[in-house]
This record gives sequence, structure tokens and C-alpha cells, in this order.
Amino acid sequence: MSKPKALVTRQWPKACESRLKALFDVTLNTDNHPMSLAELQDAMRHYDAVFPTVSDKISAEVLNVEPLSCKLIGNFGVGYNHIDMGVAKARGITVTNTPDVLTDCTADIAMLLMLMAARRAGEGERLVRSNQWTGWHPTHFLSTKVTGKTLGLIGFGRIAQAMATKAHFGFGMPIVFYNRSPIAPDLIRHYGAHALGSIEEVLEQSDFVALHCPGSPENRHIINADRLRMMKPSGILINSARGDVVDSNALINALRDKTIRAAGLDVYENEPHLDPRFLELDNVVLLPHLGSATEETREAMGMKVIDNAEAWLRGETPPNKII
Repeated sequence: MSKPKALVTRQWPKACESRLKALFDVTLNTDNHPMSLAELQDAMRHYDAVFPTVSDKISAEVLNVEPLSCKLIGNFGVGYNHIDMGVAKARGITVTNTPDVLTDCTADIAMLLMLMAARRAGEGERLVRSNQWTGWHPTHFLSTKVTGKTLGLIGFGRIAQAMATKAHFGFGMPIVFYNRSPIAPDLIRHYGAHALGSIEEVLEQSDFVALHCPGSPENRHIINADRLRMMKPSGILINSARGDVVDSNALINALRDKTIRAAGLDVYENEPHLDPRFLELDNVVLLPHLGSATEETREAMGMKVIDNAEAWLRGETPPNKII
């Protein structure tokens, strides 16, 4: 009996690719190039399962091909705002993702961004690398303290809670947060946290604001010009969630005009094509979507995609089925 056909849109860790070969007649992306619209459409026509990443735009144009062969989209990543879920559901395609395994590493990156933005680490490294550092003096690169400052979290899911652990118990930071759904009181007490009634309250009370909300239509541009003006002038914004939860133009203006002190970004609208005006600003730390980029986490993500695919092949409900 022949194996189902599968396509992997980008290179995976070798252990994951090897395991996938045992289950599928698999086509790998050996040169790791970003797939074009035409290639993704072709994949939907000719493969039973397609395994994309968060950088592949699985749009209505991709999904509405004829004939459609694809019955499973196994997303390598947690977020799925790059997939047109309405069309996928209408066409009877099962979609899965990879929660849980990237929690700590993404929270680590959020902490890194917070520390780098607060202590002007990006500026300092650029100064040293350009051979312009002339030595220590008392007013050189003055920055802001992190320990003891208030951290505000927009969203209080797994990654936000992991960041709260690191910030509260490691840096003595009081935690405030806003979450759309209620959080158990004992969990709130564990972090020494305070639940607030709105995003606006978090912005007004926090020294650092970290975004941990999912990428979805209702969360698009939840941080806009009006809300950035609610932050303290000394406030620092951290985004390791999804690029489009922040209005890039509004953030650039706020950083340029010093409406807020600084920002740390790991994700961007239209990435990898970030707004070039970010590159002109010293008060923003820019990372290339490194949230889950450790060997351990990326391999665990690939294995979770395959766990979902194995369940699907057996006719069972995949453990991380979205639709």
C-alpha cells in the first residue's frame, strides 16, 4: 500500500524529517527557499498533507485551488493567522498547530528584549563593533533599571505566565495583566500578580508592557497610536507575539517622538519585510523572529506536527487540532 504524499515547505530538524519519511511519501524543501504562491497552490493540488510554517501565507487564493488534494495542514508553529481558517474549514481541511513546547524559549526572548531595550544593549554593541567606543564615563549610555519595575502583560496564557515567573521571581517585578477570559485566583496569587480590567489600565500602570496575545483579526493593531499615548513616557513595549498586533506606523512615530522610551521587537507586520524606518531608530531592539529558535524547541515542534499527523493517519482526532 502506498504512503500518503506530504510536502514540507521549509527545512526541518533532521530528526523530524527522518521520522516524517517513515509515515509519508514526503517531498522536502532541500534548498530551504521560501515557497511562492504558485508552489503552495501546487502543493494543495498534489499532496494529501502540507506542513507549512508561520511564514507561509496559506491564503484563500492558495486554498481555493481545483482539484484540491490536501486534507491536512500541519502547521509548524503555534500561531495560525497566516492560514485562512474560514476557507480551510469550508473545504474540509484539518488544521493542527504546535502549542506548549515553545513556551519557555519564547518567554526567554521576551525577557531578552526587555533587558536589551531597557539597558540600550543594541546601541552599545553597535558602538563597540563600529570601533567608536572611547571608554567608560559616568553619563555614558544611561538607561533604565529593570529590577523592581512593573511589568504589564497583555494576555496571560502560557508564555505570559512563563515571563511572569522569570520577571517576578528573578527580577522582583510586580506583575499586572489583562486577559479576556478569567484567570484562576490561586494562579494570579502565585505570580503576585494583579488582574486589571482593560488594556488601557495595563498601559497606564506599567513600566514595561509585553504583548502575549494571539494573532487574530480581533487583535490586529490592538496597540495603536491612542494606546501608545497611554503608556508612560518612560515605558518600553515588548512584542514577541505577532507583528500585526502592533500598528507599525504608530509605533515608529511614538519611538521617534519619544512618546515612549523604547521597544523590543521579535515580530513584525509583513515580515520579513519590516518597515525600513525601524532601522533608522536607536531606541528599538530588532530580532529576526527568534522566539522558538533553539535546537530543543524546534525539534519538539516538528515532533508535535508529526504526532498530530500520526493521529490523523489513524483516523483519530489530532491532539492539537484547531479545525
